Amino acid sequence: MPPKGSNTVTKAFAMLELLGEHPEGISAAAAAEATGHPFSTAYRLLGGLVESGYAEYDPTSRLYTLGLEVFRLSQKVAHRRGFDGATKDLLKALTRETGESSLLSVRQGNASLTVLTVDGPQYRTTTDPGDHAPLHTSALGQVLLAFDPDHDRVVDELDLVPRTPNSITDPARLRTRIAEIRDHGFAAQSEENDIGMNALAVPVLDLDGRLLAALALAAPVFRRSLDDLIELVPRLTETAARVAARLPR
Repeated sequence: MPPKGSNTVTKAFAMLELLGEHPEGISAAAAAEATGHPFSTAYRLLGGLVESGYAEYDPTSRLYTLGLEVFRLSQKVAHRRGFDGATKDLLKALTRETGESSLLSVRQGNASLTVLTVDGPQYRTTTDPGDHAPLHTSALGQVLLAFDPDHDRVVDELDLVPRTPNSITDPARLRTRIAEIRDHGFAAQSEENDIGMNALAVPVLDLDGRLLAALALAAPVFRRSLDDLIELVPRLTETAARVAARLPR
């Protein structure tokens, strides 16, 4: 594949397209050969894409693949154009039965990335597909953090900036919350991420217990208390299992 232009932006986009053509990954040498760039140029372009999150590098295989930042932007387009994922109907059913908004998120670095939302009948969520949220403030993020086997190290890396006066900002308190989530199997928080909102989240696990995503219900505090929301854990867990069955491994 010859270079499509001489400027850096054009070269970077061409490299992204090449990564998209090789979902299994491609080495820097192979990328240089495919694009016609010198190895040093290909290596620099790939390094820039990795640094910005548009590519990922596996030091074991020495291969580059597309990063989640590409997915984040694609979700913005998908949301704008009405494209729905394979699990959209499950979230719609969950919202229809509970009357509350449902959200699906995955982990991206030390943040939660929203990939799917279904608004409740009486209000619109403040989170859209493609949005990031801190791991320590949202129920979704706390689940993604709690079910990470390396959660203790991750806590040390987090910048515990509050989003509301109720946000957890103390590492010891966050570790206590993580232990509670792992013990109970769900995260429940009140106005820690958004004032006026309660949220409940559970992990989406594959058959081997590997964390795939997190699924949540969000409700205004004036309509559903946190205790009322927690009563929906069985329904939320049931939907999470169905979502897991449809997500690619």
